[in-house]
Amino acid sequence: MSRRSLDEGGSTGAKSRRAKIKTKAVKTGNFFAELKRRNVYKVAVAYAVVGWLLVQVATQVFPFFEIPNWSVRLVVLAIVIGFPVALVIAWAFELTPQGLKRTEDADLVTSARQPRKRGWIVVVIIAGAMSLGLFFLGRYTAGSSGTPRPVSTELRRGEQSEAATVLPGKSIAVLPFENLSRDPDNAYFVDGIQDEILTRLSKISALKVISRTSTMRYASHPANLHEIARELGVANILEGSVQRAEGAVRVNVQLVEAASDSHLWAETYDRDIKNIFSVESEIAQNVADALRARLLPEETARVASVPTKNPQAYDLFLKAEYFANQIYSSTAKDPAETARNAAGLYESAVASDPNFALAYARLAYLKARIYWYNTDPRPQAIDAARNAAERALALQPELAEAHLSMGYVHYWGRRDYDAALAQFDEARKTLPNSANVLTAIAFVHRRLGKMEQALDELKQSAALNPRDNLLPREIGSTFVYMRRYAEANPFYDRALALIPDDFETQVYRVTMLQMIGDFDAASRALGTIPADVDPQGSVSFARWQLAMAMHQPDAALAALEHAPTWLLSIWPNSREPVALLRAEALVQKGEVARARAAFLEAQQALEGLLSNPRAQADAQSYLALVYAGLGQKEAALESGRRATENLPASRDVIVGGSYLTQLAMAEAQVGEKQPALNHIEQLLAIPAGHAISRASLRVDPMWDPLRNDPRFQKLCEDKPK
Repeated sequence: MSRRSLDEGGSTGAKSRRAKIKTKAVKTGNFFAELKRRNVYKVAVAYAVVGWLLVQVATQVFPFFEIPNWSVRLVVLAIVIGFPVALVIAWAFELTPQGLKRTEDADLVTSARQPRKRGWIVVVIIAGAMSLGLFFLGRYTAGSSGTPRPVSTELRRGEQSEAATVLPGKSIAVLPFENLSRDPDNAYFVDGIQDEILTRLSKISALKVISRTSTMRYASHPANLHEIARELGVANILEGSVQRAEGAVRVNVQLVEAASDSHLWAETYDRDIKNIFSVESEIAQNVADALRARLLPEETARVASVPTKNPQAYDLFLKAEYFANQIYSSTAKDPAETARNAAGLYESAVASDPNFALAYARLAYLKARIYWYNTDPRPQAIDAARNAAERALALQPELAEAHLSMGYVHYWGRRDYDAALAQFDEARKTLPNSANVLTAIAFVHRRLGKMEQALDELKQSAALNPRDNLLPREIGSTFVYMRRYAEANPFYDRALALIPDDFETQVYRVTMLQMIGDFDAASRALGTIPADVDPQGSVSFARWQLAMAMHQPDAALAALEHAPTWLLSIWPNSREPVALLRAEALVQKGEVARARAAFLEAQQALEGLLSNPRAQADAQSYLALVYAGLGQKEAALESGRRATENLPASRDVIVGGSYLTQLAMAEAQVGEKQPALNHIEQLLAIPAGHAISRASLRVDPMWDPLRNDPRFQKLCEDKPK
């Protein structure tokens, strides 16, 4: 064959191969094979891994150099946009030793027998390893620099020396916004804007955000920002004002570094009322940027979310929040009427926007709360709470407020503490700075007898809500449950320093002092409470209880002269008929006939509650004492046992511990000494220091039938420390 023929044959063969390649490229049946041949899969995998590496570098390294959050979002956006561009380039071109060539041309010069290069695999492995390394580095060292210290650590340091506490740079309090509107009725709208901004900031884990309960005690634009920041334990203060006129809204905000009184950021937002929804998100995002607080991707989405796009529904929601907050802060003159107003407004809001999940969640919490605190104890109230919480979760399964409300439905509605904890834990994932969520978790742990854990959680909550008198009171009460009475007193002092006329704390302190046998101090504490202050008869109950412990039946009867028919015993949060208290005082006085009449009156009142599922266990427990007083031994033992079976101390050490104490008292009264002593031993081994202590055993007249028993005398002895 001639050279010419060889050349022509080669040319013809090349053309043939090129034709075959083009034919193959256009066959749709071989599309995926073509993707593989053109290395598109490899490029996609390599791009994803390298892109993930770049995202990790941006999210983990940028904050170290205090690069603003918007730059991180820009990197992520560029990577997302670049992905399809990279795939198109991979389809059309191929990298060869001679440079970048079109795929068709590269195929002509690439030998089919040439072994495929595996360099891309090395790139993917190295990039993947670096990505994982940065991911775990950021995950496990997030709190080591640039983020607030754990609040429990801050609280402990604050307890040692408040003046010496170093305030975390990424900490903030949102003070009440000023209402610049001509109409004072717009106060609800101003409060709502401030509250929504605070809630969005609370969703950012890199920030320490002070609770509304603490900040609401201050005025708008105060002069002494440095002092307020020190009291709240923050470095920065957000101030603002809202002006609403006709259909327009102006929101002015400024972020101030309290120590230097310097403005870190300020902005004015002029919006149509229909477009007000996004202002809270923008402010929260700008505050985070100004404080150089890194937002996780999911936090960015939560901060930017809008609860509703319906202006009318949102306005109704803010009005409902305004009334509900009056109940939660105990400033409502008529809690029942205020609760009805708030619930009606929430219901109107969801009627205007049936997809308004946050409004359903807040309605659920309100209904559950008024049920638990006897403002509306009807079963329909807790049923309505459950329905609203379920609707909120169906609409928005990840909504923290919905999980919080459902948790309280389980807690307050059914005492299902495991289910409540599961819901509260879900809420905490997206509300890491919420003192309310931490407090809820602590209360459930306390019911379960996990006092040390509850104590730590309450202290963390107090760091986020330092001006709320409830938290130091509850910390003190937790020490009482643990029988660490001396440690409770400073926290009661703290609560009273915040609100001097906090008479409820004084009642708690009286019980604590009575449990250690310090009757003089208990009498002085009761003496600070005005005679006309007696919420739900709780002060009358405390006066009666102390008089009985001091063996002063006339003083005990005098304490009941102006008491209501039912008195609140605050430790188990239960109501006791005044007739039963009067009967026990008359027994101590020796007036048997009058005592029997009072016991019969108490029996009639309590037996009427046995058909009420919520009040049944309380009634059974008190009836054990009534039947014992009437000499009905079997009825007393049966009733007391039923109460402890309905709610054993192992399930709820607070209320169940009180039931077990009253069963032991009934057993002592009817001559069942050994079972009574067994139960006393059991009570002394669990954190039920509100119900029984070694000192109270020595003085409480209910234990008089056991006085001469050597085993009882041994139980009364203080253990050596």
